[in-house]
Order: sequence, then structure tokens, then C-alpha cells
Amino acid sequence: MSEADDQFAGTSSRSNKHSPRVDEELEHEIQGMLKADRSTRAEEWREVEPVAEGEPDIASDPAGTLVGGTPVGMDHDAVVARAEIARWLVRADFPSNGPDLVEAAMDHRAPDAVIDELRRLPEGQTYERVGDVVRALGYPTET
Repeated sequence: MSEADDQFAGTSSRSNKHSPRVDEELEHEIQGMLKADRSTRAEEWREVEPVAEGEPDIASDPAGTLVGGTPVGMDHDAVVARAEIARWLVRADFPSNGPDLVEAAMDHRAPDAVIDELRRLPEGQTYERVGDVVRALGYPTET
């Protein structure tokens, strides 16, 4: 009937954050999802709403590589370049000039390709945001 330390058999495998009754309720609640491989909730308000008819699927783009698609006026390469530069520069790095942005990217351990791209920035200009940097590098931006 009992294990060591005066615990009932089986309690060591249960959660200690709430009661065994709650454990069983939670297990029962997800049983259908595990067996059916889909949501089985009876309460409609708990379901995720599907995409409305006639609206684009926001989970993909025509080429299948970018989530959300490509903004109007930009091509795939411009989106990837802007995202990669933005990944390695933070808001605190702006406003700044080209050499300071190169230094900031190096501090953030950016890859050599990003640092080389930032080294192409024209001298004597101050950049307020990533969009300004991307435009100065010659990439198209949204229209």
C-alpha cells in the first residue's frame, strides 16, 4: 500500500503542484487531442479562429520561404538583408554613423557578412533606424 517515506504508491509519479484529482482532470482534458491529433474542445470560444474567406493566408508567401510574404516594393533579398541587419543591431545602437554601427555589430557578435555589409555604408551620414541603413546600402524598401 505504501512506499518509503510514508507516501502512498503512485504519488511519486504525480505532480506535487496540485491535487491528484486535478492531475486526472487535466489528463482527461487532453486525451482527445492526443488520440485525435486535433483540438476536441466543446467550448467554441476556446478554438482558434480560422482565416476568413477571401483573406490571404498569413503563414506563407508565394515562394514559400518568408512567413507573411514580401512587402510591396521589396524583393526577397532585400527582406532577408534587412532582417539580418536588424537581427544584429538594437534600438540602443541608433542614431549612429557607419563606423559606430560596424562597432555595435561586432559587439553583438554579428557574422562577417553583416559586418562587411555595414562597412559599405557611406561616410558622414547619421542613421536613425534600420530602414535608413538598408536604404543607404541600396536595398529597396516598402512603398
